[in-house]
Amino acid sequence: MDSQSSVGRPVDGQSVATDSQWHAMTLEEIYESLESSSDGLSEDTAKRRLDRYGQNELELEDAVSPFRVFLEQLTSLLIWLLLLAAAIMVVVGQHLDAGLIVAVVFLITFFGFVQDYRAEQSITALRDLSTRDAIVIRDGEKVALDSRNVVPGDLVRITGGDIIPADGRVVSESNLDVDESPLTGESVAVTKSTAVLPKATPLAERRNMVYKDTIATSGAATVVVTDTGMDTEVGSIATALEAAAVQQTPFQIEMDRLAKTIALGVALAVGIVAAVEIFVGETDLLTIFLAAVSIAVAAVPEGMPAVVTLSLALGARRMAAKNALVRRLPIAEALGSVDVICTDKTGTLTEEEMTVQRLYAGGDVYEFADGESWLEQAALDDEPVHPLCVRDVLKCGLLCNDADIGRRESGDRSYLGEPTEVALFAAASKAGMNPLECRAAYPRLDELEFTSTRKRMTTVHRTPDGDAIAYVKGAPEVVLERCDRELIGGEVRELSTERRREITKHIETFAEDALRVLGFAYRPVEDTSSPASEAIENELVFLGLQGMLDPPRSEVPAAIDGCQEAGIDVTMITGDNPVTARAIGERIGVANETVLTGGDIEGMDEDELRAAVASTAIFARTTPEHKVRILQTLQELGHTVAMTGDGVNDAPAVKNANVGVSMGIRGTDVTEQASDIVLLDDNFATIHDAVREGRRIFDNVRKFVNYLLSGNAGLVLSIFTGSVAGLGLIITPLQVLWINLVTESAPALTMGIDPEAEDVMERPPRPIDEGVITDRILTSIVGIAVFMMVTILPLFYLHRSNLELAQTMVFTSLIVFEGVRIQAIRWRYELGVLSNPWLVVAVGVTFALQLVILYTPIGTLFGVTPLGAVHWLQIGVSVAVFVVLIGVFVRVQDRVFDRY
Repeated sequence: MDSQSSVGRPVDGQSVATDSQWHAMTLEEIYESLESSSDGLSEDTAKRRLDRYGQNELELEDAVSPFRVFLEQLTSLLIWLLLLAAAIMVVVGQHLDAGLIVAVVFLITFFGFVQDYRAEQSITALRDLSTRDAIVIRDGEKVALDSRNVVPGDLVRITGGDIIPADGRVVSESNLDVDESPLTGESVAVTKSTAVLPKATPLAERRNMVYKDTIATSGAATVVVTDTGMDTEVGSIATALEAAAVQQTPFQIEMDRLAKTIALGVALAVGIVAAVEIFVGETDLLTIFLAAVSIAVAAVPEGMPAVVTLSLALGARRMAAKNALVRRLPIAEALGSVDVICTDKTGTLTEEEMTVQRLYAGGDVYEFADGESWLEQAALDDEPVHPLCVRDVLKCGLLCNDADIGRRESGDRSYLGEPTEVALFAAASKAGMNPLECRAAYPRLDELEFTSTRKRMTTVHRTPDGDAIAYVKGAPEVVLERCDRELIGGEVRELSTERRREITKHIETFAEDALRVLGFAYRPVEDTSSPASEAIENELVFLGLQGMLDPPRSEVPAAIDGCQEAGIDVTMITGDNPVTARAIGERIGVANETVLTGGDIEGMDEDELRAAVASTAIFARTTPEHKVRILQTLQELGHTVAMTGDGVNDAPAVKNANVGVSMGIRGTDVTEQASDIVLLDDNFATIHDAVREGRRIFDNVRKFVNYLLSGNAGLVLSIFTGSVAGLGLIITPLQVLWINLVTESAPALTMGIDPEAEDVMERPPRPIDEGVITDRILTSIVGIAVFMMVTILPLFYLHRSNLELAQTMVFTSLIVFEGVRIQAIRWRYELGVLSNPWLVVAVGVTFALQLVILYTPIGTLFGVTPLGAVHWLQIGVSVAVFVVLIGVFVRVQDRVFDRY
């Protein structure tokens, strides 16, 4: 896809060529246009450009607008209903009541605004937590910095496996191949060059350009950045994701359906009350109207959207503290249903940090322990050794190596380079070698680069005594094939056929133990006057082997065991070879009786694949297309799937998963935008923690939905029954508003931070079609409503001769009931009264506010009268009856329904 830009990018005040011309310019012209050089930018220049052009990221989401959040509060039908009621009261002369209703409406609106805005800010803040590093050259020195801080004119160092951070022109390259399929649709990696191309060259044929979020599959290159952020080619692809419809979760659909049901119920209840009072009773029209308003106010849980949103946002904060960034708040609902996690291997199940674990030299095998002084820890038959032959192999791995020590954006020194080479570099360092001194003592004279066809790399060095030596590393079988001698005990000996078989056997043993094996050799070089050729890679002296492992993360086995206890299957999908995948699976506890490869999948029809997917936990040598097919098959089998991904090509699988999970460290911007959750540490254990936190969040959402709806149902039923029974208005609209305000704010909100139930990860996943409101919760809502009605109406009836006192009794008893109902709901989760101190405080404050209304002049505004000891005793008896009824009802429920 060609860029449509026709305006040049201004760099530090001047306009330069458009991105469609970079491929047609010489490097000198590009450097001049970008005001850069072969030493890269200076730090000061880079900072100015970062301020001018902004960060190198995709900006797909609008910034939070307080005004928009405020306007959303006014879309509630309840708000307009209350304002209409206030206007009618003004017309009939009830100015004080009208003013108080407007005041309470303001408080409800303000509360909703604060909660929604805080939630929006939480998500905005969480989005900024993920980052990815890039190696750039600043002032002539390699620097590892946040890829978002890459600017036009930067020189970026790219090696095989890197995700390219920005669009750029290739300055120099060594067999660089790049997978550009997300942009061009070409499945074959593109080999890059530095040659100047004609202006009319289409994007798919621009061999001298690289593009943001494509992947370097092999080789290395230095690139000068031409475009960043939304100006890149992949930016146009990412923008298309913004237009994609975001699917509603079952929770959101359920809440929408619930709102419609409530609205219909309110209309029906109001119609019945009005008809009864008009045609049967003797109530005046104003009282009928107030009764209707009271029912509407009592029925609609106006605080629920804000409470749900903020509770999810607080949960997202907790998940972010555990390195799981939640991009869509309602995803907590889906997390509770996940029963299969499809995960990558490298970096997610493993450390993504290659370390040398085993070394073969001088005819012996040495095991290395993790530590800072490996040479002292090298062991042969459990005895520490200090063999010179070990140093020879390590020195070869250090010199025939492009890894280096540079600095990070923070200023800290660090290893920089491809993971395998960093492992060899670190192994030599930990063995006591000084890499800088060693490289200074053996300066590099020439090199033959590693390629996928050669499978080896050779460097030529000057020795301290003035001679020249070639060091070779590569695939062990390739290196061994080119050797005719070996170094044993400091002596060069002929490499016999028997010794070749023995070495080959060690290579196979290393591989079976999931080690990546490299072979090492050397030979003296007599003539250094001409460029090195492959001729110097013959007649080599074999030095030994180094076996490296990307070890499983220490916390992963326990996390997988926890998932399995929770009824969640774990499936490993990796591009690695089946032997390594099986070995890692054995170490972490993933079932591995069968390992399927991408080739196996391609040869299966749909029925065969369904059977295979149902019984296979490890897939190796897979592509993103295989991953999508596995996902779709699992979903067809009825599973709720969490799918991880990092590359641009993983975006479809991540986007279509029930819970899409992207990698925050090695993931691409596009995949992050397609995901629901970003793992800031790329760690599988974080997925396990996210599921645990998601279940806790959902439990809490379910609890306060139960709490809010049962209370509102009780109010509606009491008002409705009182009106139909001829008792009149048992509670005023203003009192109902107050109850909703104080009970749907702090108490409901603090339920959102309830601790998790002890069995939260012992239950099976919640079925995908099971909503927030289960049959048990629905019967609880109905039961609580009935029990509230039968215990409250007698209080009103007892004092019906004094309307103000009767309404005060109902008003106060409902406040007390709210606190009782909260704990009744929490008991089912085996949560003690003091397990959530904030909830205790919230209930206490609610009760204290009620006392203020009862025993201060404020009470006149609410039409209440102070209560005496007898009245409190009557309320206490009513509450006791309510508790007994609830207790009996729960026992009955336990016999009929599951616990939750």
